[in-house]
Amino acid sequence: QVQLVESGGGLVQPGGSLRLSCAASGSIFRIYIMGWYRQAPGKQRELVATITGGGRPNYADSVKGRFTISRDNAKNTVFLQMNSLNAEDTAVYYCSASADGFTVSWGQGTQVTVSS
Repeated sequence: QVQLVESGGGLVQPGGSLRLSCAASGSIFRIYIMGWYRQAPGKQRELVATITGGGRPNYADSVKGRFTISRDNAKNTVFLQMNSLNAEDTAVYYCSASADGFTVSWGQGTQVTVSS
């Protein structure tokens, strides 16, 4: 089983940037498809971005061109660089690990608040 711990959330002004990190432990990191999801108050959790073990990314339309997902398999870490943030990006962001089409682990979440 893989354990995930997110960090890097916080308060940022509209137009600003944040970089989230997710550290994984307990399993062979490179075999997992890693993902970032978010959940805003009163809304369902939604996919933000995923990245395969080989580094191929996939993005939700709402973040394309603004967010970049990356991973460092040597350090068992996945990142989410978020630029041009706006109020609609305010949410709790969760890291996930998936294998064979199933999500096998979630992180505890990190709050991102975009506000002036």
